[in-house]
Amino acid sequence: MIEAVKLIYLINLILCLVILGFGIWGYRNKKNRTALMVGLAFGLFGGTHLATLFDLQIQLESLLIAIRILAYLMVAVALYLETFKK
Repeated sequence: MIEAVKLIYLINLILCLVILGFGIWGYRNKKNRTALMVGLAFGLFGGTHLATLFDLQIQLESLLIAIRILAYLMVAVALYLETFKK
């Protein structure tokens, strides 16, 4: 049986991939860059969950922190641009 912690990361990975898919879909259908940026950010979050599922979080700790910071900044920039667009 899968351990509870791994199950949480697996569920997070699946949800991140769903959001990534919606972001790409939103961009392809509506040319919505906000949707694309948020989707790509969640794709990055998903990558960090995948690394954790493969027990690479210790070896890649600094890289995973940098990826998460980048993803959070992407979401923040996307929301900022959406809020203040003319």
